[in-house]
Amino acid sequence: MNNRERIIRTALCKKADRPPFTFYFGPWQETVDRWRAEGLGKDEEWSQRFGMDAGFAHVDVNLGYAPAFEWRQIEDKGDTMVIVDRLGICQEVRKNGSSVPRYIDYPVKGPRDWERLKRERLDADDPARFPADWKVLAEGYNEGDSVVQLGFFPYGLFGTLRDMMGAEALLYAFVDMPELIHEMIDYLTDFWLSIYAKVCKDVKVDAIHMWEDMSGKNGSLISPAMVREFMAPNYKKIKTFADAHSIPIYSLDTDGDCSQLVPIFVECGINLMFPFEVAAGSDINAYRARYPRLCIMGGIDKQKIAEGRAAILRELDRVSPMLEQPGYIPALDHLIHPEISWDDFCFFMERLKSMIGVE
Repeated sequence: MNNRERIIRTALCKKADRPPFTFYFGPWQETVDRWRAEGLGKDEEWSQRFGMDAGFAHVDVNLGYAPAFEWRQIEDKGDTMVIVDRLGICQEVRKNGSSVPRYIDYPVKGPRDWERLKRERLDADDPARFPADWKVLAEGYNEGDSVVQLGFFPYGLFGTLRDMMGAEALLYAFVDMPELIHEMIDYLTDFWLSIYAKVCKDVKVDAIHMWEDMSGKNGSLISPAMVREFMAPNYKKIKTFADAHSIPIYSLDTDGDCSQLVPIFVECGINLMFPFEVAAGSDINAYRARYPRLCIMGGIDKQKIAEGRAAILRELDRVSPMLEQPGYIPALDHLIHPEISWDDFCFFMERLKSMIGVE
């Protein structure tokens, strides 16, 4: 069984020769820098060391702004600088190292900004959305061993609007400007499906993906009722498109405690979710019992991998029942942070390989 077949069967909660051995989230750059000082080769790709499966291939088509905003620096503040990024977000960022930016301004504040953004940057028929070597790329996707996926970060019905308006302004807008939010979500859905239809003429697509970081440690940022009103009809519309084009996987990435949202996502046709963050209270064994037909990816506590071998073994033992039934892709519950040493990570990976049955 090849990688593509294995992931598709697992996503459909069907028996495969073994669980997939692939991570959706890789390490922070600071993590890689540490690992290179501790034994990872200077030019070595970290995943190659462990013989990981091919995983997912994101179709190289522009699903966002065309043209993107011009990246520019507005102010130099010593260790930080104020910039406008390619999404049009004004923010203060560190010059060196990774950190959460201080967000200052966003491109959409009301209907007028939205109309201008649509007109200037969200034309689904812009030929620049497809690369010049598209036909060659399409052939590679069709012949490759990776699962071919449409949609990725930062594209989702909540996620994209958050980048357009900012989290706080978006949450207020669900109440204060519901007509605008409906219009934005409806437009983006049709916008993406128009591009997807063009892709599907040339490529056998295996997965459609949504990025929806809309939960925190204390649960969903909006009520389940709001999700059902504003988003569920469009999730179902995307599912209808997937079924019409024989696309078997419909996946969704949402961080935090997503327990209020999972039943809605499942009702809308989502059949693969991740990363199930343990720090937010996610227990993949409990999710499996409640949703036996939902493929679960992730759910292994990344924090435990930094605590040494005894903690790693306890964590792997905790999730081991998931490997006894179809529908689980074992992986860490988000990016691999720099507190994890190379030695501990290698130990974790070799033990996981052994549990999965990778030769």
